[in-house]
Amino acid sequence: MNLKIHDKDVNFLCDAVLQLRDREECQRFFEDVCTISEIKAMAQRMAVARMLYRKAVYTDIVNETGASTATISRVNRALQYGCDAYTMLFERLGEGEDLDS
Repeated sequence: MNLKIHDKDVNFLCDAVLQLRDREECQRFFEDVCTISEIKAMAQRMAVARMLYRKAVYTDIVNETGASTATISRVNRALQYGCDAYTMLFERLGEGEDLDS
């Protein structure tokens, strides 16, 4: 776990996110807190991670998501050597089911 992000402000942000009750509240929160570009970048990283988790190749990921190979590599590093959050979330989301709904 990366201890560099652990401080009172980050803890407060995490606690706030944990209070969100549904997708609409989550979208409203992120629209207030982030720019549209930041939200789209996070969503793109999640899409890349999902495709990597499903063993897609870089060329398919680039074509489908528009992500750069640098972004794909960064996400792949997180999947391989990170805190396992992507994997934890994909398992909770029921990987293999339709996650688009």
